[in-house]
Amino acid sequence: MKHYIFFLLVPFLTFGQATLDDAKKLIAKKEFKKAEHLLSQYVRSNQNDFEAIELFGDAYGHQKKWDEAIVQYKKLVEGKPNEANFHYKYGGALGMKALSVSKIKALGIIGDVKDAFLRAAELDPMHIDTRWALVELYMQLPGIVGGSKSKSFKYANELEALSKVDGYLAKGYIYEYDDEPELAEKYYKLAIEKGGSLTCYDKLTNLYEKEKQPDKAITNLEASGEKHKRNAMHYQIGKVCAEYNIELDKGEKCLLVYIENYSAKDGVPKAWAYYRLAQIYKFRNKKEDALKWIDKAITDLPKIDVFKTEKSTIQSL
Repeated sequence: MKHYIFFLLVPFLTFGQATLDDAKKLIAKKEFKKAEHLLSQYVRSNQNDFEAIELFGDAYGHQKKWDEAIVQYKKLVEGKPNEANFHYKYGGALGMKALSVSKIKALGIIGDVKDAFLRAAELDPMHIDTRWALVELYMQLPGIVGGSKSKSFKYANELEALSKVDGYLAKGYIYEYDDEPELAEKYYKLAIEKGGSLTCYDKLTNLYEKEKQPDKAITNLEASGEKHKRNAMHYQIGKVCAEYNIELDKGEKCLLVYIENYSAKDGVPKAWAYYRLAQIYKFRNKKEDALKWIDKAITDLPKIDVFKTEKSTIQSL
């Protein structure tokens, strides 16, 4: 009899897993609304399926529906209170909600955010994402509500013990946030030496751009390009050259290479490369060429106001 009951249950178990697999595929394809609809029906009938509830919360989170995501993640922390990742996701959703409301309302949420992250860190000494969240949280909070550079460093040190690269990046972030660019540069360079990922290079490039050091930014981008061979690097170099009116020949060449080799995975639409080329020709006082490129940018993305403003500037040459 027990075997008979098991065989009756198999179709339902298979159906449930198929639903979750479909939801995962939809989320992977960024079809979050469809995933939400699919999971809402499933979770209603399977209120103890924690994998489904987590996916449901994820589908809401990707749509920035923080209240709905919080409801689902709260079910997870109440149902499985010793699962670190559930506390991390709950704290993350609460934190994003805090950023979307007034400062007064946010004050009432911050304590729960901190508690969730601290609980996740306590439950899992190896949880890197939680420690990153705590590094950022303690740096961004005002001291009056618990912000603390020393506590931020505590979790940066824990990160370094788990992953040298994450530790260096975290310390670079702390120093950058605290307006100490030389120390931030030091740690971002250490991260590049140790790991050399795109993220490491991008952090240093962004710092140089923020500090208005375009020559260093270009040098770092070229080093990144040599290692990772990505077309997006050509746009980034062209962008810096165009913004700072430096090395215009190099900027033009890189932008033309970017356009020629463009694919959707490069991220930045070609229209922005056209816009940067228009800027370069403007700096060269080549009005007709500048107008040609800015018109191409406007044709591709007619709703971008900065393109129209640039065209007016070029026309006034």
